[in-house]
Amino acid sequence: MSVRIVIADDHTLMREGLSSLLNQQPNIRVIGQATNGREAVQLAERENPDVVVMDVSMPDLNGIDATRQIVSRSPKTRVIALSMHSDRQFVAEMFRAGARGYLLKDSAFEELASAITRVAKDETYVAPRISGFNLEDYTTTTDRGELLLTPRLSEREREVLQLMAEGKGTKEIAADLHLSAKTVETHRQHLMDKLDMYSVAELTKFAIREGLTTLDH
Repeated sequence: MSVRIVIADDHTLMREGLSSLLNQQPNIRVIGQATNGREAVQLAERENPDVVVMDVSMPDLNGIDATRQIVSRSPKTRVIALSMHSDRQFVAEMFRAGARGYLLKDSAFEELASAITRVAKDETYVAPRISGFNLEDYTTTTDRGELLLTPRLSEREREVLQLMAEGKGTKEIAADLHLSAKTVETHRQHLMDKLDMYSVAELTKFAIREGLTTLDH
């Protein structure tokens, strides 16, 4: 039986290229593509894929928070991070969110295909070039799902923070998250109070530093 895959990446060439290559593998079938984390979560809930290949840095909803939501809502789906970032922080956050694998975007395709097969069998995988990372520290029951942000932000506050950092106003955020403008303002105030940051510039720098968003979107 083929491993059913969803690919989540905001770059069209990356998505379509991976989809074409993976569909040539006899044991892998790509059943969907997502352009951001929110679409990935929706696809995972609807299609229940075996594996989601997840870009860490995406607009609208980043791969870390998308992974956390997928693991919570579609527990049979496993996530492999595919990222340009080899920083320990990004790797740690993805595994804390519940990912089962982490590869770098310049890895050989054969490594990705192998990682997908292993993760589908309930194994874990970390790219060999990510040195000094102890996987066991981030795959225990007590650690999974914990955030590195201090003080801790709620899932919704993280979503609002990312969208703010990406330049969206209250009405746009409310529409994206299906919330009232008043509720968005409340979340905005809570995260400002928790972080003790009261300007968009400060919040944007924090969001980038914590991996919630990047400057390349």
